[in-house]
Amino acid sequence: MIKHINNKFQTNAMRIKKEIRILGIDDSNFTREDKEVLVVGALLRGGFWIDGVVSTYIERDGLDATEKISDMITNARYKDVRAIMLKGITMAGFNLVDIQQLSNATGLPVVVIMRKMPDFISIERALENLSLKNKRLEIIKKAGKIYSTKVQYNSEIFFQYYGIEDQDARELIRISSMHSNIPEPIRVAHLIATGVVRGESTKKP
Repeated sequence: MIKHINNKFQTNAMRIKKEIRILGIDDSNFTREDKEVLVVGALLRGGFWIDGVVSTYIERDGLDATEKISDMITNARYKDVRAIMLKGITMAGFNLVDIQQLSNATGLPVVVIMRKMPDFISIERALENLSLKNKRLEIIKKAGKIYSTKVQYNSEIFFQYYGIEDQDARELIRISSMHSNIPEPIRVAHLIATGVVRGESTKKP
């Protein structure tokens, strides 16, 4: 059974405004034949309007997501990003994002959003079929404890975080979840990523 590592460290409380710039990141749809998968970052001011888009490609079931996403952010011309939001830590199959490494590389706090509690037993079984299983498990453990919070329509979502205080992570989620139970930066990133690949966006990230 996966046991998460306590990832808390000393942070300063953020000054969170309604229009704080959040970069939401999600991957696109893909098939078994795809070697690379599109990842899109949508920069939003809170949950109000979009300021920009960045993108990169990562290997399906690879281990380059953390590095590629870090480079995507640090090489972008948008220097006013204040936080990163991920739709889960698994992208492009089982290409896992190390949120501690991502936060340290970019100097930004990371908040991970999930619609439901992950099934870690099924995840461990799936990892049996991939290389470097122990490294992948370590990344999952480093993501830390999973918390829950209520958003629009009293819906419950789950989240993890690194480089930010608990109350600030909850506030980021609250102010950016304006039109659904998923924060707008992630929802917009999903719409763009799926729209580019499929020719038509799908609603739910």
